[in-house]
Amino acid sequence: PSPPAVPSDADILVRSARGEDVERTPVWLMRQAGRYQKSFRHYSEAVPFRVRSESPEIASELSLQCVRQFGMDGCIMFSDILTPLPVMGIDFDVIRGTGPVISTKVRTLEDVHGLSDDYNFGAKVPFVGKLLGSLKEKTSGRCSLVGFVGAPFTLASYTIEGKSSKNCLATKKMIMSAKTDGGALPEFLDRLAQMIGEYGCYQIESGAEVVQVFESWAHQLTPGDFEEFAKPAAKKAIRIMKEKHPDVPVIFFANGGSSYLELQRDMGCDMIAVDWSVDMAAARKALGPDVPISGNIDPRILFGTEEQIRREVRSCIDAAGGPGKHLLNLGHGVMQGTPEEAVGWLVDECKNYRG
Repeated sequence: PSPPAVPSDADILVRSARGEDVERTPVWLMRQAGRYQKSFRHYSEAVPFRVRSESPEIASELSLQCVRQFGMDGCIMFSDILTPLPVMGIDFDVIRGTGPVISTKVRTLEDVHGLSDDYNFGAKVPFVGKLLGSLKEKTSGRCSLVGFVGAPFTLASYTIEGKSSKNCLATKKMIMSAKTDGGALPEFLDRLAQMIGEYGCYQIESGAEVVQVFESWAHQLTPGDFEEFAKPAAKKAIRIMKEKHPDVPVIFFANGGSSYLELQRDMGCDMIAVDWSVDMAAARKALGPDVPISGNIDPRILFGTEEQIRREVRSCIDAAGGPGKHLLNLGHGVMQGTPEEAVGWLVDECKNYRG
């Protein structure tokens, strides 16, 4: 079965992401396609991650399950921020219980110069285009199709560290050497920015109607290092997308970047998503009245009672300026173990709250 058709609502998320005031607050959730769903675990327990994310039929089903069940205003493709790295010659695998592990070493300028700059996504990651094409057919006239990319600093750090890292020490050392002798990091970030910008364009040309840029490791950056290293690279990637596809909204999300929201006003994107560590009204104030905003309910609220969840939704919408004034999301992804009905209550309250 397909999601219930509500044609007048079909593009409300896109309109909101462009910064338009809309008739109610739209909603989608980071990691809305995830292991909290029994229907998702049916696949995740049987099929390895890369097989799931690189098989368009499976990835399409995983992307759509939550939309059918809960009726979010956006369907985000089931994929990973690391998916395009092999296009550059950077190999990774996702190990159950460990997470992503990257085997290609990139630490020196020589390593960076050895990376491929043939970003032929249609030939190298054709499953992404097929997935988006299939989702576009199934979501058309029903909800918005959301694509996503990792921001350059996050992908650089993942590659440099080789896996998820608590302290990001190898990357931090490269930041310090970049400040004295240039080193490999600035060029690596620049190459990643070019690749990611083109990858975002490939997603849009394959059917994505909105693209979210995930700076997932922003919590590893001081405001100064964000401004000097991560920001110029993320801005370049966003600029490539916006120059080619000016009408497709781009959302920037720096997880752990709420202490320097004022540095995110001029990212060149259409909307800023904020994490749960900042009060929504304070985030609104820091960004100013002209920057559209998305977020930012604490995902752990979904382990509360129905009344607590509904109250939190209303409170977040009110703090953002009232119904229709922002795009509701969590301030991080839906957690494993979240009760399915809790997600239903959140979506229902958001779609029906009129202030």
